[in-house]
Amino acid sequence: MTLTADDIREMLKDIIDPHHGENLIDSGAVRGVGVDGDRVAVEIALAYPAESYVDVLAQQVEAHLQADPRIARATVEVGWQVLTHKVQQGLAPLPEVRNIIAVASGKGGVGKSTTAVNLALALHVEGAHVGVLDADIYGPSQPRMLGLRGKPDTRDGKVIVPKMAYGIQVMSIGFMIEEDTPMIWRGPMVTQALQQLLNETAWEDLDYLIIDLPPGTGDIQLTLCQRVPVSGAVIVTTPQDIALLDARKGLKMFEKVAVPVLGVVENMSTHICSNCGFEEPIFGTGGGERLAADYHVPLLGRLPLDIRIREEADGGHPTVIAEPHSTIAATYRQIARSAAARLSRQARNKQISFPNIVIQAT
Repeated sequence: MTLTADDIREMLKDIIDPHHGENLIDSGAVRGVGVDGDRVAVEIALAYPAESYVDVLAQQVEAHLQADPRIARATVEVGWQVLTHKVQQGLAPLPEVRNIIAVASGKGGVGKSTTAVNLALALHVEGAHVGVLDADIYGPSQPRMLGLRGKPDTRDGKVIVPKMAYGIQVMSIGFMIEEDTPMIWRGPMVTQALQQLLNETAWEDLDYLIIDLPPGTGDIQLTLCQRVPVSGAVIVTTPQDIALLDARKGLKMFEKVAVPVLGVVENMSTHICSNCGFEEPIFGTGGGERLAADYHVPLLGRLPLDIRIREEADGGHPTVIAEPHSTIAATYRQIARSAAARLSRQARNKQISFPNIVIQAT
């Protein structure tokens, strides 16, 4: 029986992308199929950065197709391209930022900022252009975790140039003040300052801007989520019941402002003894999974309570950079791919820019 392109497409429905759970055909990843006798060529374009996954996927597809006795050889090319996705009604994406992802937690102390910086670096390692906005005005930590100091440069005294660290663009109120200076500001001042940092920073060609939100679900967080064009959010929690109570509030907050939650990251999932390697769930088990199930969002991944994560962040070399081949770094990359893949399944931004029409008397 002669092979057709439809036969190949039917076979490709068997390949499930583990990052968003859909098959290659239904997700729209297959851009082209060619058949020449017993030879087949397939072109796949993922909608999220996946430098460490493209070869794995290509080999998987080739093996699956060549398992059919009618196919002598299958050639598979896999690439990716990040598109701009829909934001809240009444808002528009920033000109140089395709997507903003907010990283939030219902309370402090769950490792939100450490997760945010490693998520940003993991997306960069996967091939994306990435920026980080440290929106935690009262406790800006991104400058220390990225080993950055000093005030940023400015253009004509109006536009701020973001600092660079490990290939990502960074902006934080921490660049403007000393580490021991308290920010004694009321909510409206905080909101105005963050909007200025967001809109007056010269972001350059970003696929993703990761915003490290302040902990909590108060007026500041709600106002920011209403005024900042966010494409998706990631919730960070620990398995502990107290942390989960507040994480649920964070999920509900994003529901209220119509921002899709891309998933939950369970931090400090288990403690690994640095001496003997014994692993113990000191904060409980299954909390993040239950939270994700209750709100019908994915559990993006679990991270251990490991002393290296803390030491490397404090030292200005987050784990994704300090130990790129470690299991923990691989987990961060998997979480980053999954979050971006989930975002890729959200609606596209389809705003059309019409040219200005000028009517002149002749």
